[in-house]
Amino acid sequence: MATPRSDAPYDVLIVDDDAGDVLLIDEALTDRRIPHRLHTASNGVEALEYLRDDSRPRPDLILLDLNMPRMNGREVLDQVKNDPALRQIPIVVLSTSTIDQDVVASYDLHANAYVTKPVDFDEFLRAVQRIDDFYLGIVRLPNRTV
Repeated sequence: MATPRSDAPYDVLIVDDDAGDVLLIDEALTDRRIPHRLHTASNGVEALEYLRDDSRPRPDLILLDLNMPRMNGREVLDQVKNDPALRQIPIVVLSTSTIDQDVVASYDLHANAYVTKPVDFDEFLRAVQRIDDFYLGIVRLPNRTV
C-alpha cells in the first residue's frame, strides 16, 4: 500500500441510507494503515448540508449510494460537481445497481468512479479497501485548504 500524503487523518463522507452498508464500509476502513475520520449522511439532503457547513471538515473522498430517499445520488452528484467550492472532491458511486444507464448517468454527472457493491461480505470489504488504497494512498488529491 502507498504511503498517505501526511499524518493528518483523511475525511471520508459516506452517503448511504443503508445502515448495514455504512457499517460494512466502516469495518473495511477501520483496519487500514491510512488514518480516517468517517462522516455519514443518510440521504442527499443531509450530504449537501454537511458539505456546505464550513464548520465541518471537507471530505477528501465521498462514497455515494445512488438510491436514497429525499435526494438521490444522481442529484447529489449534479449539485456537487456543479459547485465550484466542492467539485474537486472525488466521488465514488458505490451502488447495488448494475444497470448500464446508472453507470453512464453517473459518469455524465462527473463521478470519478462507479463501483457495484458486491453481494459477498468479503468481496464488499475488499472493494471498499481497494477504493481506499487508490484514492487515499496512491492518487494525489487537491490540497485540503483549496
